[in-house]
Amino acid sequence: MSDRASQSFGQYIWQARRQKRLSQRELASKVGVDYTYLSKLENDHVEPSEKVIRLLAKHLELNPEELMYLAGKISQSDSEAFEEFIKMNYKEMPALFRRVRENPGIDSLVKVRDEQISILQRENAALKAKVSELEKQLRVYRFYSKDEIEHSAYKILKDMKAIPHFAPRWPLDITCVADFIHLRIRWANSQPDDEGPKVAKILPQEREILIDRDFAELSGAYKQSIIAHQIGHWILHINPYQADGLVKQLKWKPDMVEPLPSFFCRSINEKLDEYRAGSKRDLIEWQAQYFASCLLMPQCKLEELTRELDLSKWRHLYAMRDELGVPISHLTYRLQDLGWITIPKGSRQIYIRKTEPDEQED
Repeated sequence: MSDRASQSFGQYIWQARRQKRLSQRELASKVGVDYTYLSKLENDHVEPSEKVIRLLAKHLELNPEELMYLAGKISQSDSEAFEEFIKMNYKEMPALFRRVRENPGIDSLVKVRDEQISILQRENAALKAKVSELEKQLRVYRFYSKDEIEHSAYKILKDMKAIPHFAPRWPLDITCVADFIHLRIRWANSQPDDEGPKVAKILPQEREILIDRDFAELSGAYKQSIIAHQIGHWILHINPYQADGLVKQLKWKPDMVEPLPSFFCRSINEKLDEYRAGSKRDLIEWQAQYFASCLLMPQCKLEELTRELDLSKWRHLYAMRDELGVPISHLTYRLQDLGWITIPKGSRQIYIRKTEPDEQED
């Protein structure tokens, strides 16, 4: 119990769910709660009822009494036993409380507590120093070609396919991808900076994707894209060995190094063609967003869909959009980037295989 006691209730549930290879949606369905409620439980944002605790214990094969302890709850049986104890010893209770307060052992406990606080403060200072050093190291970024980014996204989907529980299905459940690479998704308040509000941010040390609560009502397609964007940062810029340890790296020269920016999304409707190679941050954000498009719209899946759809018709593109669960703007950019279609700027006309208008057959 000592190791478990060092964890919060939410952390323990999250770890147990992953060991059982259950997604948040699957466990929530078994327990009979909404998956968003389960997400809040895992992030320690809500307190569970005894009923929910016991159902979690049942489906995760955990000790319900230990879960009750971690949740800071007294079970119904414990509560009844305590009340009975009070009734039987009500005359002795004042003296008992007085003896506990006057017990010299309390001073020892306080001393131990203060020592532990001092140790934690030193460890926290050391951790901050490590984070500072990590930030300095991350000032030299790695850059990948489109083919390398596509390969990185395909590799994750391929690895997931090898495990039945994680096998990709479309629309892709991006929270399942985050689970697969051991990233937590958490909703919290995010303070805007000088450049405006931040929709999402990745915290490398905590292995967390932090999404601003103010954007909790985002449509599913944009929410998927935002999380996939942050996963792109994790794979390409924070933990590149998960992508491909053999890819060639292009490093920036020392005179090009700027202060370390956060890994974040600012817009809920970011398009790849809105990024320009005018700064290091633009290139980094472009890579993360390109990774997101490859992950949510892998070429093999697009090829499968195009066997039955006509890419020159908007209604077929919208059907493809619904099948993939992505914004239509992201889909059309992806198809144009692959060279499968061309949509002239300001036009609604779709041309196949980049054929120019004057070359179309009647």
